Amino acid sequence: MNDPQDPYDPYAAQQQLIGYDPYGRPLYGQVPAQQPLQPAPPPPYGQQYEPPYDQSYAQQSDAHQSDGRQYDYGQQAQGYAPQAPPSYGYDTRQQPPQWIPPQAAAPQAPAQPQAPAQAPVPEPRRSDPADPADPADRAGREPAGYRTEQFAFIDQPDEDSEDVIDWLAFTESRTERREEARRRGRNRVVALVVVLALLLVGGLGWLWYAGGLPFLDGPGRKKAATTAAGAQKRDMIVVHLRNTKRGGSSTALLVDNVTARQGATVLLPNTLAVTKDDGTGTTLGKSVEDGGIGTREALDTALGTRIGGTWRLDTPFLERLVELVGGIETDTDAAVPADDQAKTPAVGQGPKQSLTGAMAVAYATYRAPGEPEAKQLERTGRVLYAVLRKIPSDPKAAATTVESMGQILDPGLDAQNLGGLLARIGEHAKTAAYRTEVLSVKPDGGLTDEASKKVVKELLGGSVAAAQPGAAPRVGLKDATGDEKAQVAAKAALLNGGYALVDGGRADRPVAASQVTYQDEGQRARAVEVAKTLGLPETAVKKAESVVNADVVVTLGKDWKPS
Repeated sequence: MNDPQDPYDPYAAQQQLIGYDPYGRPLYGQVPAQQPLQPAPPPPYGQQYEPPYDQSYAQQSDAHQSDGRQYDYGQQAQGYAPQAPPSYGYDTRQQPPQWIPPQAAAPQAPAQPQAPAQAPVPEPRRSDPADPADPADRAGREPAGYRTEQFAFIDQPDEDSEDVIDWLAFTESRTERREEARRRGRNRVVALVVVLALLLVGGLGWLWYAGGLPFLDGPGRKKAATTAAGAQKRDMIVVHLRNTKRGGSSTALLVDNVTARQGATVLLPNTLAVTKDDGTGTTLGKSVEDGGIGTREALDTALGTRIGGTWRLDTPFLERLVELVGGIETDTDAAVPADDQAKTPAVGQGPKQSLTGAMAVAYATYRAPGEPEAKQLERTGRVLYAVLRKIPSDPKAAATTVESMGQILDPGLDAQNLGGLLARIGEHAKTAAYRTEVLSVKPDGGLTDEASKKVVKELLGGSVAAAQPGAAPRVGLKDATGDEKAQVAAKAALLNGGYALVDGGRADRPVAASQVTYQDEGQRARAVEVAKTLGLPETAVKKAESVVNADVVVTLGKDWKPS
């Protein structure tokens, strides 16, 4: 911005400072020429000079008073008018800045004679109580300071009040947080009580449904009993593990209960009595050593089962199978010493023993001197269970594993069927839905009552109706005469009558009267025919629980005489 007083500014001569705006900024413009006015006479001695102001400026100055006092400036003297500021732009009379708009020079009327200007009479100044230099108000005035009515008070924030407000807000928020924490705690307790109540009710309901509560039979227990009593689909094969180095064999049934989704291994002792095709009796071990021909049918007759195939597993193929599945892990109950002649490695005793193929064969066929056959069968069952757990769950992969063994299988059991069965049974073994049982037999080779109920009926599903379709009726013979010749004669009579004989062994004690029993009402007519074949009266036929797994059971007493 150029300064109008700059001597080098070409427009400086045309503009002059004519005043200031209300904000104190200088105003410039052209001032018309005016006649000079006579200066006012000086004020009397001892009084301050009060310059006369224009009425309009007096009204403006009243609005800017800060102490609430008002001044009456009176009227201007006649003939006195504010003069334009000198060339320097300042008024020596300390007139407040006033903006004067530029005006064009108007034609002046002829001058008329005017009365001589009179000096303005200054108005007496009011004494200021706050001014200690005013002698008029020194006596009897109020104490030094400002009066209350001179101020307009406004509320101003106080730091202490803000601190109090902050403390109250903090206290209130803290109380709210405590109440919220208590409320959340109560909600959690209520939720916990509700969850516990639901768990308790659900547990009691499940126990009631499963029949776990005393004196209450739930629907689940009744359903399980109905399912157990009803026909269940089972797929099973017989496995003959033959020791090619030391001789001997071990037989087991691998069972897949499709209905109950369970698996089982039933180990059969070699002393189990079976009947050959020609009707002569023999043992299971002897039948396997003779080539195994007709052994599956003999087992179906003795146990009332339907075996789907025979898997002859020689020890070299068992070793190969264990190697194909990457070895097994099982608990060993005995330490197997190494045999240099048989080239069998040593096996340690303890839980979770890792076994290779050769070690698995050595442990499965090991029988210490003086041990019962059941001990050796239990070791065979552990090895089979460990192998099943390593069989692939995919039927195709399991079939490939079987084919990789290089074994020639039974014509009725190819690699696809065997692999699929092993995959399903292995899945049960992996989920712990698996059992391993040893079938207990009497010294004469017959089944014990416990074995007939617990193993044959529950695991194998053996029953009189489970025999092969078209097969001859199975008749169990139990000798209670104590005479061996009478037993032989009774067997011959039954075989000649076209019945399949099931050896029931000897009774615990002799009985006086012979009887013929049947379990199913549909077998009564057949029981009557059996009684006639043996020359027994019809009154000897009774309905009772069969102690031998056969259609009809004959108990020979001392009253029976060969014809």
